Amino acid sequence: MSDYLVIVESPSKAKTIEKYLGKKYKVVASMGHVRDLPKSQMGIEVKNNFTPKYITIRGKGPVLKDLKSAAKKAKKVYLAADPDREGEAIAWHLANTLNVDVESDCRVVFNEITKDAIKESFKHPRAINMDLVDAQQARRILDRLVGYNISPLLWKKVKKGLSAGRVQSVAVRLIIEREREIQSFEPEEFWTIKTEFVKGKDTFEASFYGVDGEKVQLTNETQVNEIIEQLKDNAFSVENVTRKERKRNPALPFTTSSLQQEAARKLNMRAKKTMMLAQQLYEGIDLGKQGTVGLITYMRTDSTRISETAQTEARAYITEAFGAEYIGTEKKKETKKSNAQDAHEAIRPTSVMRKPEELKSFLSRDQLRLYKLIWERFVASQMASAIMDTVTARLINNNVQFRASGSVVKFPGFMKVYVESKDDGAEEKDKMLPPLEVGETVFSKDLEPKQHFTQPPPRYTEARLVRTLEELGIGRPSTYVPTLETIQKRGYVGLDNKRFVPTELGEIVIELILEFFPEIINIEFTANMEQSLDEVEEGNANWVKIVDDFYVGFEPRLEKAEKEMREVEIKDEPAGEDCELCNHPMVFKMGKYGKFMACSNFPDCRNTKPIVKEIGVTCPKCDKGQIIERRSNKKKRLFYGCGTYPECDFVSWDKPIGRKCPKCEGMLVEKKLKKGVQVQCISCDYEEEQQM
Repeated sequence: MSDYLVIVESPSKAKTIEKYLGKKYKVVASMGHVRDLPKSQMGIEVKNNFTPKYITIRGKGPVLKDLKSAAKKAKKVYLAADPDREGEAIAWHLANTLNVDVESDCRVVFNEITKDAIKESFKHPRAINMDLVDAQQARRILDRLVGYNISPLLWKKVKKGLSAGRVQSVAVRLIIEREREIQSFEPEEFWTIKTEFVKGKDTFEASFYGVDGEKVQLTNETQVNEIIEQLKDNAFSVENVTRKERKRNPALPFTTSSLQQEAARKLNMRAKKTMMLAQQLYEGIDLGKQGTVGLITYMRTDSTRISETAQTEARAYITEAFGAEYIGTEKKKETKKSNAQDAHEAIRPTSVMRKPEELKSFLSRDQLRLYKLIWERFVASQMASAIMDTVTARLINNNVQFRASGSVVKFPGFMKVYVESKDDGAEEKDKMLPPLEVGETVFSKDLEPKQHFTQPPPRYTEARLVRTLEELGIGRPSTYVPTLETIQKRGYVGLDNKRFVPTELGEIVIELILEFFPEIINIEFTANMEQSLDEVEEGNANWVKIVDDFYVGFEPRLEKAEKEMREVEIKDEPAGEDCELCNHPMVFKMGKYGKFMACSNFPDCRNTKPIVKEIGVTCPKCDKGQIIERRSNKKKRLFYGCGTYPECDFVSWDKPIGRKCPKCEGMLVEKKLKKGVQVQCISCDYEEEQQM
């Protein structure tokens, strides 16, 4: 019989931990929260200091019965839920339900599920941290006060099934404001002039910079022609050569937010999938003879702190794999926001000695890809900076100045292992200039003037939206994924090519909230509220006062909205055709993958079909039909086909643009690359400048 009972959230976590603790310990799972506010009512006594009325979550009765039975038989109960606010709250609810003294040393926390970490954590049990519990409870009550008061108003005035929340409403507002920026954007014309220079057998590229030493922005073709006419010939004099050495520092190890962003950029993973895989890697993977081992540290964190033990192990690995000169000598600047609960560490491998290639046979493809990303980022973060040699040359012809620049990696440092991706540009590549001396002459080849137009700001991807919310101080690691899911599930936004687009419904809801509850979607107010919750967590503020201060302003606004909020009828947009199954009109709807057509007689008729979207290009194969944008049935991937199908079977994954290749007269298509769109020929190597 076991002497000690340990309660964690999940069965997989329980299985791993029990193996490390031995026979005296019985480890069981609570399956997450066991108590919560009721779904059928507010569950908060507003006039009694916002006292919450918790109930057992439906379906958790048998779990609690088993836990109570096991607790009675045990000499001591340890509560080992996750090391954050949510985990502390779970531990507190369990303690109350199982009659465990919250001030006793019943709470055990660890950032990684490894034998050493688990054994060490049980040497230092502590009381439940009521500041953490209060911070979680305050957040829950604030969200309930907002959601359970505004949502019924929206159901009555707009449409059933809608909701409002502090973080989700700000997220939708950001998406709407970005869309308005895009719609109001007026592109401005600008030009560049590039040319290739020849020096002996070497060639290098340079771009127009200015005239008479002053930088000139080319805004039209007339200016370009004037510059070209000013050039006397193709002989340029080297006016100046500047050589510099610069350092490039490694990125810090992952937080929740930066992991979600980088997994989206490098692995093309949705935030939800990233966190699901990270949870699996954290809770433990069966490594055969080694048994089940947690491969990464806790994955919901704001901190970039690294333990001394992990740093020491990383330095040993780097020395062995690359040499002592690759060890980072500079103190890494940790980013710990005021909100970071900093017993936490960054997300890192529990041991750098478990190299990704050695785990290939134990991990799924996606688990391995994510583990490799985390492993490489952590190792690189502990390595030396890269050193780049950069050269800039000014070339002049009749006071017209061109500039050429090049850089080469002098010492790769951390770049041997990993380079962080960017949202808006290709990775740096070596681009060397030949040796150039002041006064010598180099010769230009053909000048290449090119017209460009400024681009509007891009729509938000999941990664970009998470980063923006984090930068604004809105939401926490545990809230990012639920927020992204909710705003799509409610129909406030849709996805177009993996970028968020607001729906009419989203715009109406935000307009109403802005009119009657402006503080709910005020970015500064929401960020300040997060800081207030952090102060509660740190023991510097009273949670009841925080909630009361909010409610004092919220209650009169609620009363006004109940009287004055107008009813809004959202009519489905007619599609201009009838349903072929029941003859009722078809209407446009917004779904997970964008707009589609559906029968207005739903739910009696469930007919749906994709929108036939012509792209204005004649089929290059039959020269008769129009090219239509479609989606594949299984993966919902966009493709392009002839509108006369099945008469013509033309199909392309890439979008035809209706122009022929100037080199071979083959078909030109828009190829979607990781960093933008590029026009390419499908028959030869012709390609145009990439558009971001």
